[in-house]
Amino acid sequence: MMIPVLIGVSFAIFTLMYFAPGDPADIILGDMATEADKAMFRKEHGLDAPFVVQYFYYVKGIVTRADLGTSYVTKQPVTTEILQRFPATCKLASLSVIVAIITGVSAGIVSATRQYSLLDNICRVVSMAGVSMPNFWMGMMLIILFAVVLKWLPPSGFSTPRHWILPAITIGSSSAATIMRMTRSSMLEVIRQDYIRTARARGESERVVIWNHALKNALIPIITVVGLSFGRLLGGAVMTESIFSIAGLGKLMVDAIKVKNIPMIQGGVLFIAFVMVLLNLLVDVLYAYADPRIRSQYVRPKVRSAPESKEALNAE
Repeated sequence: MMIPVLIGVSFAIFTLMYFAPGDPADIILGDMATEADKAMFRKEHGLDAPFVVQYFYYVKGIVTRADLGTSYVTKQPVTTEILQRFPATCKLASLSVIVAIITGVSAGIVSATRQYSLLDNICRVVSMAGVSMPNFWMGMMLIILFAVVLKWLPPSGFSTPRHWILPAITIGSSSAATIMRMTRSSMLEVIRQDYIRTARARGESERVVIWNHALKNALIPIITVVGLSFGRLLGGAVMTESIFSIAGLGKLMVDAIKVKNIPMIQGGVLFIAFVMVLLNLLVDVLYAYADPRIRSQYVRPKVRSAPESKEALNAE
């Protein structure tokens, strides 16, 4: 199903950019360019061809040469520029999802095991605040507090571990809130099961009951949320990278949108969609490792062949 999804994404983004107002020749070349220069620009990049022809050659270049086009601004292949910027975005998303997992899962377990307590109420209020706050506002508040007022951390950049803290917290806080709520809901459903009461009746410690029995059986919805959160962080890093001046994929796309660099916008969106469907595939595979019941559905049972004769049956 990855192939039709990517085809649909490519058609949607290509159609939107084709019918979007504004002529790339006017934006890229500027007001001083002549009509002849603009016509040459359109011919050079195939913008004078009909919609169907442009889309056909665009898809053909992707399928045959993995070519996402050439940037109007830098004249470099879009694929090259995306691969140069993607490691920074991937690092930011990975750090953010680590923050989200550690914070969200821990808070969700504590909240579920102490339902309706003061700690549970605090965790739920904080999670609602984390979901409600926009990432760009959260980032600016963190810069004002920790970089301007306290002067503990640098306000921009992504070169050292000290530079990683604020961006990772900025886009990891909303995902942590979502993971916390899902963990709490899933754990509350599991800890009421009979096998949890049986494990406690056998005298096992609460730590073993929670981590070895309850959490393992509550992992399926948590894995789903974590996988979707990681894909969303790759796309949601657009504004965060701009705020913290991180040279990643998000900032590259923001700069491309400002000048209507169509190949860069299309390539960036399609690349993020490709990473997203790969993450969904990985999540499906992790289901089988997390839950033996799912794994057993894909294990072929051993079927013994029927005995060929009555003597063989008696011998068996």
